[in-house]
Amino acid sequence: MITDAELMELEMLLQLEAIDEAKTNFFKFCNVLAPSFYKESRAFLIYMCNEMQNFYKSDDEVLIVNVPPRHGKSRTASMFAKWVFGQNVNEKIMTGSYNEMLSTTFSKAVRNDISEMKADMNKIVYSDIFPETRIKHGDGAMNLWSLEGGYNNYLATSPTGTATGFGASLLIIDDLIKNAEEAFNEAVLDKHWEWFTNTMLSRVEEGGKIIIIMTRWSSKDLAGRALVHFKEEGKKVRHINLKALQDDGTMLCEEILSRKSYESKVRAMSPEIAAANYQQEPIDMKGRLYSKFKTYDGELPEFKEIKNYTDTADTGSDYLCSIDYGVTFNNEAYILDVLYTKEGMEVTEPAQAEMMHKDNVTWSDIESNNGGRGYARSVERILKEKFHSNRTHIESFHQSKNKQARILSNATWVMDHIYFPADWRNRWPEYFKAMNEYQKEGKNKHDDAPDATTGIAEKIGQGSLFSFD
Repeated sequence: MITDAELMELEMLLQLEAIDEAKTNFFKFCNVLAPSFYKESRAFLIYMCNEMQNFYKSDDEVLIVNVPPRHGKSRTASMFAKWVFGQNVNEKIMTGSYNEMLSTTFSKAVRNDISEMKADMNKIVYSDIFPETRIKHGDGAMNLWSLEGGYNNYLATSPTGTATGFGASLLIIDDLIKNAEEAFNEAVLDKHWEWFTNTMLSRVEEGGKIIIIMTRWSSKDLAGRALVHFKEEGKKVRHINLKALQDDGTMLCEEILSRKSYESKVRAMSPEIAAANYQQEPIDMKGRLYSKFKTYDGELPEFKEIKNYTDTADTGSDYLCSIDYGVTFNNEAYILDVLYTKEGMEVTEPAQAEMMHKDNVTWSDIESNNGGRGYARSVERILKEKFHSNRTHIESFHQSKNKQARILSNATWVMDHIYFPADWRNRWPEYFKAMNEYQKEGKNKHDDAPDATTGIAEKIGQGSLFSFD
């Protein structure tokens, strides 16, 4: 029979083993300091913690963490900051949240746990695990403080705060979007990106790492833009992307959010907001018209003809969209080149003529609405005078069909039968953006790219739907 003294000794040994493991294992660190939340049974937390630890130890440069609400993403971020300081007191961590109150709360969570005094022998505190990591005496500022043996180790800020004079070896951005209203506001999302790129990125020291933690809202939110930006830069990006409702119908964590509770919550929300909040499906991606695009790389197929479709700009704020495309013998369209610009006719007319001459276009359809007939005549004249070519037959026509209805009704054909170059994101970024962000419902800022692309579908897929001038 085990005596009380032997039981106490066994508990102490187990505690020492847990402390020793917590020094090098981030999940164990979370588990011993907050066992009621970081349970061994919560597999998603083990996965998230392991990914964050592996990121810290690897040569990866950027980590994006997209996790549903109330699943511990902000809490885990603050735990990670504490654990990292235990690894190296010379780390300089900067955290950013959407306002000063949240950034201060984050700072307090980190600072207070590091400073916690042991009052209960049975409860493990931070100083049991990392006794050498201590707040520097006399550092009273809540949002800027140092560790013993370090200098300016921690700064908490926000888009309205300051980061001047502080360098960071680890930058942690935690949930910049506070509600759906902000998620729908392009100006707010643009300001977040400007703050991140113009202010925060300049603070990251050589070899430093970046972590962005948030619930996904929009393809233009900080996480969405960072995923594209850093991958295009060739940086090593790690992405943790967790849905509340799994593909097999189970919940990410039934204890935190049950299926019954989930269904109750999403019934009260719009489908787009529910998908963004719980499934990491950005609002604008959930409602976008085109869900996929076919691409090609390498050698092109044989074409029976090479054509052009042009939608001239309606107003000064609209884009001219002119597309050269090859038509195969089975009536598939391959996009060869795109002119998508707000430049005036003095720029677009010679540019389109040059593009069509280069691609050996034999037929060009140019909408005659809004001065398109005069534009078509000018392009034809430039082809003859500058390029000495009468190869291209130019046909102007009046487009009388409803633009929105045309775009929607031809969307499936566009996705199934039009092929874009594999690198079209880089070749025509504005055109790519306009095609990928066009929404099924609601007001779209620009529809010129889908309108012209739809014209290709109509010309090939359904025959002529136009009344000619």
